[in-house]
Amino acid sequence: MHVIEVKNDELIAGITEQVKALGIQNGAIVSLIGAVDAFTVSTMPKDDASKDIVTNYALPAEMSGTGEITNGQVHIHSVMAVEGDRAISGHLHSADVGAWFARAYVIEVSK
Repeated sequence: MHVIEVKNDELIAGITEQVKALGIQNGAIVSLIGAVDAFTVSTMPKDDASKDIVTNYALPAEMSGTGEITNGQVHIHSVMAVEGDRAISGHLHSADVGAWFARAYVIEVSK
């Protein structure tokens, strides 16, 4: 298992850069934990699963998630806990890690 830590960076870019340096082309992100300063997620509209509703949140959040790495591409689904005891969940497009950190626990798999 590889532990990838991201600080003061955009999360997806930081993970992508580190898996490339580790030579990981395919893997499972079995756990993602940390906190972010802002994030962008998408969900699907109820009447068309082939489309995305992309929403940017300028909110700090506690984060958990899982995902995969396929052909070097990072794909994460996350749950963001924000003020007011709310959770915002979806496909993670980006997340700014600044005040805290994020760690992705990655298991490399052969394809």
